[in-house]
Amino acid sequence: MTQILMPKATAVWLIDNTAMTFKQISEFCMLHILEVEGIADGDVAAGIRGADPIANGQVSREEIEKAEKDPNYAMKANKFDSDELQPTNKKKGPRYTPLSRRQDRPDAIAWLVRNHAEITDAQISKLIGTTKPTIKSIRDRTHWKINTINPTDPVSLGLCSQIDLDALVRKAAEKKAKDDAARAEDEGETLTPVESAPLAEEKPKVEHTLESLFKPSTE
Repeated sequence: MTQILMPKATAVWLIDNTAMTFKQISEFCMLHILEVEGIADGDVAAGIRGADPIANGQVSREEIEKAEKDPNYAMKANKFDSDELQPTNKKKGPRYTPLSRRQDRPDAIAWLVRNHAEITDAQISKLIGTTKPTIKSIRDRTHWKINTINPTDPVSLGLCSQIDLDALVRKAAEKKAKDDAARAEDEGETLTPVESAPLAEEKPKVEHTLESLFKPSTE
């Protein structure tokens, strides 16, 4: 089955704009049905904007109409060239963000900072094409737009792909796990158990009396 780009954002759109069942949406977006129900209830994917799968070429309108008419119909996604989904080994330059979307960067930064604390400022900067001072000002709540910022998934804003975001989150989580393990190991080595600490050698106790000090030696 063709991998769906922005599955949660697509699910949001399908829930809001079609009569498809939760089961059909979960199968098409490759999400657990409970997750789809959570999206519908507003408990999951809060702040994510719906992504129209027809507009981005992932499915045809005819397929959606078939699914709406038959709740047992499994909607089929359009096939994509594998080169469009798999990252290349070519060196990438700075990410270009259209001018119309640059105003959404603070919302995306706030969402990443709130939901993925394991991602570093450098990684956020590279993912959505922003600067470290901007990220820092949002973390410190000193950004000039801080009162109007609405944390929003960068994928739904079109600032990055779901594939890039998932890969970054996985990489950051693995690095954090390694760092935590290394830190725990270092702290364990610095603490020596009381039982294993060497005991100071007890010196024989020497008692001197006034008589013994003035007693002539017999040697």
